[in-house]
Amino acid sequence: MVRKKVYVTRKVPEPGLSMLSAECDVTMNKKPEPPSRKEMLRNVAGRDGILCMLSDRIDSRMMDAAGPSLKVISSYSTGFEHIEVKEATVRGIYVTYTSDTLAEATADMTFALILACARNIVNGDRLVREGRWKVGWAPDLMLGYNVHDATLGIIGLGRIGSAVARRAKGFGMKILYYSRNRNPKLEQELGVTYAGLDELLIRSDYVSIHASMNSASYHMIDREKLDKMKKTAFLINTSRGQVTNEADLARTLKSEQIAGAGLDVFEKEPLPKTSPLAKMKNVVLLPHIGSATHQTRSKMSEVAAKNLLDVLDGKQPDPAFLVNPQVRSVRPLH
Repeated sequence: MVRKKVYVTRKVPEPGLSMLSAECDVTMNKKPEPPSRKEMLRNVAGRDGILCMLSDRIDSRMMDAAGPSLKVISSYSTGFEHIEVKEATVRGIYVTYTSDTLAEATADMTFALILACARNIVNGDRLVREGRWKVGWAPDLMLGYNVHDATLGIIGLGRIGSAVARRAKGFGMKILYYSRNRNPKLEQELGVTYAGLDELLIRSDYVSIHASMNSASYHMIDREKLDKMKKTAFLINTSRGQVTNEADLARTLKSEQIAGAGLDVFEKEPLPKTSPLAKMKNVVLLPHIGSATHQTRSKMSEVAAKNLLDVLDGKQPDPAFLVNPQVRSVRPLH
């Protein structure tokens, strides 16, 4: 039996690589940084499958370089905006992703950012480490804001947003949400209240973004929207950097129009050293590690590998992980 050929754009945790190597000839980029465009165009040639990351642009030119043998693009991510899905579908290429496998881990990180922002965790740690804590306990030292009983506004009530809402209930928070479509069932189940985006921004003490990346969500949070937030409010983003207009956010934070922000994602990653955000004390910055737990990244690896192998083995991938079900009519699997 001829072994299928697979290109993996970055080393992923086990068990994914072992699963692929057991059935396929695997070519993998072993460097810690993403492959260059030129390197990818060279290495996808003649491959039956590609396992890629969110940072890898898979467009028509990349598909041309791969050739007619390419049957599946499996993304190790919860998003798929980096792939030209319509083009893949026309060509009979299955596109899969890890969906919301990372929901619980990302919800944990969201709350970590809420608490870090509200209670000066990062600045307090820095104060102690740098030997600047001189007075011991003091009644006005590093005063923050309550999380318990505050109002949380969630933008996007999908799996991750819902997981954040469940955690917020444990803190006794009042929870508002905004989505393109209301979900009365979740409203009842989670005890959340629907609000228009402007109303949510006006009323919330913490605004947490969990919107998927698309043309409608690009720069959804801009200067006009930020101006509606309370002066004591915090913006949290663990979804996609492009949902927020970063330049507008930097100006808002510099002028202290809001209390602060907690960001795990940015418009350009890694965040440039020249970014004004890097110099601000009222923002907590993380290197896109929302799903970075051993258990979650391992599960994502397993799902991404299985998605790819199922297609190459002629099996239908789990519908929950198939981005383009229309492809079945273009290239049926047997």
